[in-house]
Amino acid sequence: MFRRTFAIVLSGIILLTAFGFQHAGAQSLGDSHATEKIRTKVVKMGVGVNARVEVKLRDNTQLKGYISDADQDSFTVVESKTGSSKTVSYADTSSVKKAGSGWSAKSWIILGAVAVGAAVTWVVVKPALCDGGAQTRFPC
Repeated sequence: MFRRTFAIVLSGIILLTAFGFQHAGAQSLGDSHATEKIRTKVVKMGVGVNARVEVKLRDNTQLKGYISDADQDSFTVVESKTGSSKTVSYADTSSVKKAGSGWSAKSWIILGAVAVGAAVTWVVVKPALCDGGAQTRFPC
């Protein structure tokens, strides 16, 4: 009875240990892959005043500014508001994206104007074509 229980517990510990180490190894590979991905993004964006970025760090702090220098292990962000520079390690970075990558105010104004123009055209053109609903053309 003791031998059987001991064998079951021992095999359970061995299986748990084997799977636990495999999971930890896969996690470190994912971290290095994410770090390489961020490094590639930073290199692609370039350096200088025109390389505006929004950086989110692993401790949930955000930096907004431009990349002034990019090395193999870290890059430097000069903040827009304060003008101070901060060197950030690629491993400490959660995400990097171009600043203002959403739609600009000009794009929203153009989209709104097109929507209003379509609505006004529909209100004006439909009664002229439908002739009081007597015809069976498309917009009626």
